[in-house]
Amino acid sequence: MKVVTFGEIMLRLAPEGYLRFTQADKFGVVYGGGEANVSVSIANYGLESVFVTKLPKHEIGQAAVNALRRYGVDTTKIVRGGDRVGIYFNEKGASQRPSKVIYDRAHSAIAEAQPSDFDWDAIFEGADWFHFTGITPALNPTVAAICLDACKAAKAHGVTISCDLNFRKKLWTREQARATMTELCQYVDVCISNEEDAHDVFGIDAENTDIAGGKLNHEGYKSVARQLAEKFGFKKVAITLRSSISANDNDWAALLYDGENYCFSKSYHMHIVDRVGGGDSFGGGLIYACLNGYSTQDAVEFAVAASCLKHSIEGDFNLMSVDEVKALAGGNGTGRIQR
Repeated sequence: MKVVTFGEIMLRLAPEGYLRFTQADKFGVVYGGGEANVSVSIANYGLESVFVTKLPKHEIGQAAVNALRRYGVDTTKIVRGGDRVGIYFNEKGASQRPSKVIYDRAHSAIAEAQPSDFDWDAIFEGADWFHFTGITPALNPTVAAICLDACKAAKAHGVTISCDLNFRKKLWTREQARATMTELCQYVDVCISNEEDAHDVFGIDAENTDIAGGKLNHEGYKSVARQLAEKFGFKKVAITLRSSISANDNDWAALLYDGENYCFSKSYHMHIVDRVGGGDSFGGGLIYACLNGYSTQDAVEFAVAASCLKHSIEGDFNLMSVDEVKALAGGNGTGRIQR
């Protein structure tokens, strides 16, 4: 089975440990980005994983390519050109101090890409699934148009399409997001969201839910999933449910709606090592489960377990195997050493 993702992979620079930006005299380097993170998950689960983007020909662009190749992602459809790799700075939060991200991604190679850069018919040859996030069309109207081209080509090839709404207020306004995502979501089969994204992008709210206070109302989330499915005809809607106790401790669960059944996963109390990429690891797990014919309940359990485990790993990528995810989904969450 072959999964194609399209988006931006960026250079991530972070202070050591829990140092603030203003304390740091050196930064650690990793690579990551919404769709790239999904591609790595898919490759680690043993499926054919193709990541599509545009990167410069210079050494930093090659380092980004190499970061993907290391985990078995097919990088042959990456277009080379442009001048820079997008950067983001990540300051890890602790206790009641939240994490902070600063972007330096203007004029990156993918942001200056043109529709003619990508031969989508060739890219989707033999593909089963296409995934993108709301971050990619937020880069600018031209990249949004490239996303639309990709969705049209994927649909023409009979490819299942998933999208994680992933609203980023630093990239575009709610009004811009709503207009663009409304058009793109006409092609989407599986939508991934959370309570904030559903509100910010489409004005859909979960009733009787206090996000900041950690109160989750299951009936409210059923309503959100149903409203999204009815608005766009999605075959499946996943709503991730995060209760933030502090920057270090979250409760984590999800709902998957298949048009008939509302399936809630078990809830995990997570002590977080690195939160970045947590949602993407849920998407990767969900795609794998759906492609392998998991039931709705088993699919949401696998995706949530995959994401829970990612929160224990430094960097953007989820480096867990199928067996490790299944072990947690099946109830082995003790963290005891495996001998």
